[in-house]
Amino acid sequence: MTRPIVVTGTDTDVGKTVFAAALTRALGARYWKPVQAGLADGSDAGTVVRLGVDPARLVPEAYRLATPCSPHRAAEIDGVTIDPARLALPPGDGPLVVEGAGGVLVPLTRTYSFADQAAVWGQPVVLVARTALGTINHSLLSIEALRARGVPLLGIAFIGDNVEDSEATIAAIGGARRLGRLPFLTDLTPATLGEAFAAHFDVEDFR
Repeated sequence: MTRPIVVTGTDTDVGKTVFAAALTRALGARYWKPVQAGLADGSDAGTVVRLGVDPARLVPEAYRLATPCSPHRAAEIDGVTIDPARLALPPGDGPLVVEGAGGVLVPLTRTYSFADQAAVWGQPVVLVARTALGTINHSLLSIEALRARGVPLLGIAFIGDNVEDSEATIAAIGGARRLGRLPFLTDLTPATLGEAFAAHFDVEDFR
């Protein structure tokens, strides 16, 4: 199957770019970050390339914003308005991994969130959640926000140490599928990331 998969998170810095890089490589997919904020700190596209994604598989961002903050505010600082019409899924053959900005309800404008855009796309979403304290609340709220908009949830990809009860609780209460858990990698390289993804996820779950 060549459907797009949308990767979002329960919060910023939960590991969704690392997960998106691993998934893009495993599927032989193209990678697209529609809205990139915080170019002074580098781009997520640059990160996924460092983690082994072929630069030829990058789809250019629709918006590249300088300030490392919420996209709606970064756009205001840059003097632009994010137009959802420019966020249509890019054409092309083969699978596509789309990485969101921040968490599920991060605003793209003052009246339009990433979850609203995910509903427009109507494609399966992978929710990336850390296993640290607070993840049950953050994950369940994110699941509710997606489902309230009719967004199909493929499942949850956990990042971090093994906290079995938290993962099981989120899956049970949220009625969501556990796709796997990517452990922390002290030596994060294309090789170690590829090995960890293959060991902890079944790529067929994403096809």
